[in-house]
Amino acid sequence: MKQNRHAARYISKLSNKLRRKIDAFSSKENFSGSQGKVLHFLLAQTSDVFQKDIEEEYSLRPSTATVLLKKMEQNGLIYREAAENDARWKKIIVSEKALQYKDIVMADILNLEKELTQGISENDLDVFFSVVEKMLDNIS
Repeated sequence: MKQNRHAARYISKLSNKLRRKIDAFSSKENFSGSQGKVLHFLLAQTSDVFQKDIEEEYSLRPSTATVLLKKMEQNGLIYREAAENDARWKKIIVSEKALQYKDIVMADILNLEKELTQGISENDLDVFFSVVEKMLDNIS
């Protein structure tokens, strides 16, 4: 390995910069960057979403997801409804208030993705995703 090239350090730096960017554009509205990311995920779904889906999508611990979703509920962005076949499972439903932010949230995320991948070929992105998936498998 070349000196000073540590994957974990580079990923950490990228993660911190992304978090700052996301916090900056999401804080324009009435929610945090984490809430904005989850809102983007929820708005893009076509089927029922449960807390477990959020945990898996963002690699969150159940307790972290619970706090995040409770805060989103307090902010009026989501509400939870018992699943038809099992009342223990609560569907996460986007509120009318959250739907007002849909275009803003979607545009912010898409613009960030465009900025992030600017000048990177489709082939290089394929390699990147393949490597990151392998790294995720390695530490799972």
